[in-house]
Order: sequence, then C-alpha cells, then structure tokens
Amino acid sequence: MKYEPIIGLEIHIQLNTKRKMFCGCSTDIWKKPANSVVCPVCLGLPGALPVPNLEAIKKVQLFGLALGCKLNTNSNFDRKHYFYPDLPKGYQISQFDQPLALNGYLDIMADDIHTVRIGIERLHLEEDAAKLKHSADGATLVDFNRAGAPLAELVTKPDIKTAAQAKAFAQEIQQIARYVGASEAEMSKGHMRCDANISLRPIGEVALFPKTEVKNMNSFRSIERAIEYEIDRQTKLWDEGKAPEETTTRGWDDKRGITVEQRSKEGAADYRYFPEPDIPPIVRTPEQLQVLSHAVPELPEQRRNRFRDEYVLSYHDAKTLTTDPRVGELFERTISELRAWLNSLDDVSGSDEEIWKQYGKKIGRMTNSWITSELFGLLKESGKDFDEIAFTAENFAELLMLVYEKRINSSAGQKILRYMFEHGGDPSVIMQEQDLEQMSDTGEVDSIVDKIIASNEESVADYKGGKEKALMYLVGQLMKETKGKIDPEMAMELLKQKLS
Repeated sequence: MKYEPIIGLEIHIQLNTKRKMFCGCSTDIWKKPANSVVCPVCLGLPGALPVPNLEAIKKVQLFGLALGCKLNTNSNFDRKHYFYPDLPKGYQISQFDQPLALNGYLDIMADDIHTVRIGIERLHLEEDAAKLKHSADGATLVDFNRAGAPLAELVTKPDIKTAAQAKAFAQEIQQIARYVGASEAEMSKGHMRCDANISLRPIGEVALFPKTEVKNMNSFRSIERAIEYEIDRQTKLWDEGKAPEETTTRGWDDKRGITVEQRSKEGAADYRYFPEPDIPPIVRTPEQLQVLSHAVPELPEQRRNRFRDEYVLSYHDAKTLTTDPRVGELFERTISELRAWLNSLDDVSGSDEEIWKQYGKKIGRMTNSWITSELFGLLKESGKDFDEIAFTAENFAELLMLVYEKRINSSAGQKILRYMFEHGGDPSVIMQEQDLEQMSDTGEVDSIVDKIIASNEESVADYKGGKEKALMYLVGQLMKETKGKIDPEMAMELLKQKLS
C-alpha cells in the first residue's frame, strides 16, 4: 500500500524588538549572565502586571500582510496553562481564538521549477519561556533571561507533502522575516525554531490520522532529515499494521539521525485557554490596517523576479542574491555604480538603456560571481557577519572596474578583495601599494616571453610536438616570472604567436 505524507509546520520566530513582550526588560540577552535580564513580570511574581509591546504587535501584523494573511480588527491575548519549570507563572500569555493574523499563504519552489502554495492557518503573538540548561551531573538549571521575549508563532495548514517542501517553506519564512524587519531569524542563535506535525494516510483517503510532532530541529538540514526519517518510520508502522493511534511528541536526535519519543501531545482542552484578564482587546480600524499595508517592502520572490528581468540572472543566482536583503542591497548598489561608470567611458556610446542592454548581462553575471564566490568565501572563512564587512559598495564596484578593464587579473583582484574585506580602503590605492597592476609595457612583456622560451627548450619542443599541456607549463612559468602581473589569456596568446 502507498501512503501520502501530511505535514504541517509550527514556526516560532523571536522578534527583534528592543523590549520584551510585556515588560520593559531588554531583549539583548545573548551572552548575558543567567537571570540578569529579568524583572517581576518576567519572573511571574505576584502583583506584576503585563503591558503589551506595541512594536511587537506592529511587526507581526506587517509579517502577516507579507504572507497574504487577513488581519483581525479585533484581537486579544489568552492564558495558555501548562506546568513546566521554564514557565514561572504556570501559564503563557499567548493568543487562541482571535490571533492577529490568519488565512494566509506562501508560494514556494522546492525544486526551483514548480510552484506549490502552502496555506497559513494563523500567525499570532506570545511570550517566550525561560531556557532550561541540563548539566553533566544530571541537574537542570533555569535561565529566565529569555522569559517574556516576544515570539511570533506561525502555523501552516497541512498542505506540505515532502521534506524538501518543508525545508523550502522554512527558508522562505526566514527571508520574509528579515525583509519586513521582524527578526534576524537565525536558527543557529535560537531566533527561529521549527516543529513539524507529520502523519500518513493511504492514497485516496481524505481523513486525517493521528500525527506526530517532531521537535528540536535547529537547522534547515535538520528539518529535512527529521521529516524524511519520520515518514520512513511511520511507513514501516503502517506496513506492519501498527499505524499510530494517538498524537505524540518526539525529539529529533541530530547526531543519531533518529526521532525519540517524548510524551503524548496535549490538545487545546488541556491548556485551558481563557482570555487574559489584565490585557484589553487589541482594536484596529480598517483605516489603520490600510496604512500598515503600505509599509510592506519588496519581498524576496518579487526581488528575485526583478533581478532575473533586470540583470539577466538565472533563477538560482537571483535566489542566492536575495536570500539576505543586505546581499541584494550590495548587489544593486554595486550595479548602480558600474552603470554610471559605463556611461562615463569615452569609447561607449548610446543611451543608458542601450548601453546596459549591450553590457548589462556581462556586468550582472560578473558582480554576482564575485559576491557569491569570492565574498561569500571570505565570510565563511572568517566567520564574520555581513555587517562586519569593512568595504563599501563603491569600493567593490571600483574593484570590479579594475578587473573588467584588465588592469588587474582575477588573482590580484582576490588579494585586493581580501585586504578590503579585512581593512577597507580604495582598491586602486591598494593595487598601487601592493604592486598588483598588470603589466602594460608590451616591450617588457615581449622580452620576458622570449626569456621563458629560451630557458625551457624541452617544454617548447614538447609543445611543437603536439603536447598541449606543455603550453600550460610555459604559461605558468611566465606568470611566475611576472609575479602574476600578466593576464593568463594574454600570456597564452603571446606564447602561441612566438612558438608558431
């Protein structure tokens, strides 16, 4: 028998507000001593009253608009009861029947070809819990710094069919959160956490069967692996006639690549929801929501399509450049500088559109290549964040001009970029200071070529005898002699002319 996976995601995103959800404590809690960023509200002390963070409410509403959600004009907070050491009050202030946003959707392309629409059931706002820390001796400690941090929770409809779709959906949600300024959404830093609800049913059935909620997935790769494992595990159970009979929660063990049963899953009745008596309803007029809708920026998919049209990029390249809005901004600002430079050249004529039509494809692809290959490589090697780059878009564009005009070769360009990355600076000045400009004196180059030919008689004979690899050896010797200050293509052509 064949089965159909039914998958839904619950994604928690910590909002990048300055203050916590219901108090004045800072959200700058990372690397702070345990229990040092707390107050009576965070700790749930008697008599402490919550005051909603309006900035967090606005960010979630903007996020909801970006996801095609309907915003409720009347919304309210509720108490969600459960008893666990990370919840000091014995309940969490969340939202139940009147969330801020609901009934949205997101179109994804898990295979970069086919579009799949995933429905979004709801997007609501709540406070985060404290963080438990388990020590090697078996003790469990509680750090309340995170308690009360503002969380957006997104719940999808069970529209996801594969692990790849789930991964693509989560990645797109991360990008949208960044684009609307709601969160950095870094999974590695705990800004974004994802749970997956997975069940199977025989193909052709319409009923839903008991689901398994998988937790503790801390990377996009983990999301994909955990769902693939759980589909395989449940398939075996169905084949053995032991299909899951109740809703359970399992944790993902990334090292072992398996899910581990934790407990039976609670239902809404178990949480005993009721309206939060200390917070009045959130009321927004249609006019206020209309004003908010104008604040939605260009979203990742819109920017991807525009990049493909304007800069003649493939879908893959456009997708890479728009993953982080800061990368897309660097690309566009660099292109703007390069367009202005092209228009200023004496040997280039025509209108701005005509010039760009002639040179734009090459310029766009070169800029993309230097960002995604060279710059991304430096970021990965150094472990730096994108905001720590020392150079500007103007510096970067000037470096690409030097490469385009062949005043430096790609090897020299990489050296200059590394220096700029670490120290900043003007690429033309760095080129002169480090003596990286390509040799332009044809007489000097000609004499060096003669010298290489004269001192490598065996390789010359091999090339004339039909061994093409010998020519590459001679090119290498010429590059070595000139300390890389000659264009490799030029070197090859000069050698071919001399040897013919």
